[in-house]
Amino acid sequence: MSQAPARRRWFLYGIVALVFAGGAWYFGVRKQAAPVGMGGQWRRNNNQPTPVRAEVAQRRDMAVLLRAIGTVQPLNIVTVRSRVEGELLRVAFTEGEFVEQGKLLAEIDASTYRSRLAQMEAQMRQNAAQLRTAKADLERFQQLNGQSLISAQQLEAQQALVADREGALAADQAQVDDARRQLAYTKIEAPIAGRLGLRQVDAGNLVRPSDAKGIVVITQMRPIAVTFTVPEMDLRQVIEPLRAGEQMQVQAWDRNEQTLLATGVLKTVDNQIELATGTLRLKAEFTNADEKLFPNQFVNVRLRVRTLSQAVVVSGAAVQFGSRGTYVFIANEKNEATVRDVVLGPSDGAMQSITKGLEGGERVVIEGVDRLREGRPLILVEKDGQSPAAPAAGGPGGAPKDGAKGGKAGTTK
Repeated sequence: MSQAPARRRWFLYGIVALVFAGGAWYFGVRKQAAPVGMGGQWRRNNNQPTPVRAEVAQRRDMAVLLRAIGTVQPLNIVTVRSRVEGELLRVAFTEGEFVEQGKLLAEIDASTYRSRLAQMEAQMRQNAAQLRTAKADLERFQQLNGQSLISAQQLEAQQALVADREGALAADQAQVDDARRQLAYTKIEAPIAGRLGLRQVDAGNLVRPSDAKGIVVITQMRPIAVTFTVPEMDLRQVIEPLRAGEQMQVQAWDRNEQTLLATGVLKTVDNQIELATGTLRLKAEFTNADEKLFPNQFVNVRLRVRTLSQAVVVSGAAVQFGSRGTYVFIANEKNEATVRDVVLGPSDGAMQSITKGLEGGERVVIEGVDRLREGRPLILVEKDGQSPAAPAAGGPGGAPKDGAKGGKAGTTK
C-alpha cells in the first residue's frame, strides 16, 4: 500500500519536468526561428538590422509661436433702424451684398414730413415779415424820440417787440431745420461699409425707431479682428516686443489646423488678466480681403513672438522621453544606432529645436525607434517604403541574409 502513492508522486514529478522542458524548447529555440515582421522577415538574433526612417537635422531660422484658440469679431457691426416713423415704401438692397458707406438702403413715406417742412417754412416767413415791420417801426420811434415827440417808454417797448420777433424767427429756423432733417431720414443710408445680413422687414410695413430688429444688420468684414487669450506665463514674451513697436505676425488657421485662412498683425492687449482663468486677452487685425474669416468663427491662432536664428531643428517625432531625460537616436556613418542626449528648445508643433547635443547635418531616426538600442544595425528606409541600395548582405545597414524584402519593414508611409 505504501509503494502506490510513491509511484504516483514520481509520475507527477515526471509530467511536470516534461512540461518545463517543452516550454523551454518552445520559447528558447522555436521562437527564434519563427517568422515575424512584415515582408516575411525571420528574426534570428538580436543583431538583425532594423528598418527605420531618418531625416537630416537642419540648421535654419525657426519662428517661436504661441498657440491659442480665437474668435473672429467684426470691428464694427450696425443694426440699421429707421429714425422716423412711417410706411416702408421700398427696400433698395439685396441680402448678403457688400455695400459702401452712404449707399441707399430703404425709403420711407415722406409725404407727412414734406407737409411739416412746408408748414414750418410758412410760419418762418410770417415771422420774418413781422420782424421787418417791427424794425421799421423802431427806426421811426428812434427819430421821434430824438425830437421828443414820444416817450422813452414807448421806444423801449418797440425795442422789446423787435427782440421778441427775432426770437420767434430763430425758433422758426430751428423748426425748419428739424423738419428738413426728419425728411432726410426718410431715406435710410448705410452708416458704414460692410456686408448686409438678412432683411428683417418687408416693404409695406410700418417702421418705427423703437423696432428692436431694425431693417438689416451691416457687419464690417474688411478689415476684421480675432480675439484670443494667452497664459499669464507668456505675458512677457508678448508685451515686450509689442511695446517696442514690433509688428508681431498672427496666423489664423481652420479648426483642423490644415489650412491657413489669413495672416495679420497683433494690435493690442487687454489692460488686465482674468483672475478666473489666469489668461490675457489679445486682439489681432486682418485685412480679410478674400473674406475667409467670418464673424463668430472659431480659429486656431499662431502668434509669432520671436525668431531663433540658425537653430538646429528636427521633427518632433524624433525626440524620445525616458528616465535619462530627452534623447534622440542617431544613424552614424556605419548605419548603427547611437543614443544622444539633447536639450530641447522652443517648438512650433511639428518641428522641435535642439539647443544642445545635436549638430546640423546629422541623421536622426524618426520612425522605428521603439525597436532600437545602442549600436544596433539599421536599414534606412525611404518615405515611400523602398529601401535604398543595400550594402553587402549581413553587414551594418545591409539586407537580411535570407533574401527577404526588408525595405518596407517597420516604416510608416
